[in-house]
Amino acid sequence: MSQNFAVTGVGGFVAPRHLRAIRDTGHRLVAAVDPKDSVGVLDQYSFDVRFFTEFERFDRHVEKLRRGPEQGRVQWLSVCSPNYLHDAHCRFGLRVGADVICEKPLVVSPWNLEPLEELEAETGHRIWNVLQLRVHPSLVALHETLAREPASGTKHDVVLTYVTARGPWYDVSWKGQEEKSGGVSTNIGIHFFDLLMWLFGPPVDHRVHLSDARRTSGFVELERARVRWFLSVERRDLPEATRAAGKTTFRSITVDGTEIEFSEGFADLHTRIYEETLAGRGFGIDVARPSIALVHALRTSPLSPIAASPAHPLLTSGAL
Repeated sequence: MSQNFAVTGVGGFVAPRHLRAIRDTGHRLVAAVDPKDSVGVLDQYSFDVRFFTEFERFDRHVEKLRRGPEQGRVQWLSVCSPNYLHDAHCRFGLRVGADVICEKPLVVSPWNLEPLEELEAETGHRIWNVLQLRVHPSLVALHETLAREPASGTKHDVVLTYVTARGPWYDVSWKGQEEKSGGVSTNIGIHFFDLLMWLFGPPVDHRVHLSDARRTSGFVELERARVRWFLSVERRDLPEATRAAGKTTFRSITVDGTEIEFSEGFADLHTRIYEETLAGRGFGIDVARPSIALVHALRTSPLSPIAASPAHPLLTSGAL
């Protein structure tokens, strides 16, 4: 049965993935809000979407629908707004009687999770997080392989590198403001830290070797892995071959020196997340909590000397 969705932050970068997922799972978008009005993309999905540039008017409209006939009510809210607004928009969704699908990170600060859980209990509705790497076929296969390993205490050596080039606009936008985005480790890294803990268990220790507004690097020891990681939005950090190919993103995870291939297969991951969530197999607050706690610890940690723990190869090769 088709259900009604509303979207906050519909003018943002990630919103089209949610719009496609709503359509491709057979559901209907009825309302959307964004302070920017460059949202012609809506016409690709429906000509019957009520659009608002002021949240208060969006709130009033959704509340009106809630008090009207059942077939017109919003059953789901998709939150695609800036990171620092996520918890407020999740609360709004629960209060108007909707379940919520929220982009990463669910919240910027871990202490904001408990009030959301309390509101879930009060309203009977749920908040679900978009953790799309957990449904990537190659990574699901890796998870299954690792789950079959004997509990021998052996730790894997993992190197994570993620560079996604962003121009000067990034620094001016909310994404470049740590109090709004959570910084690089949260804004572009949280999916990967969630993935690594899903694969290798909870964190035991962590160190940060480099941290500024556009790049960060460090070491995390997990239950079954030692992870050296590097995250950047600097174009000059892209490998030469990546730049020569005209690409702006480089992802790499090696486990014991072997590259894990997952460069393809990203196109429909949001749709997969929607399918799983709508079927009752989504990722709730309890699943999102560990990665939110870890990235908060990373961005608030003092810098450690590289000699204190294994460093990412880029930090020791002279490439930076």
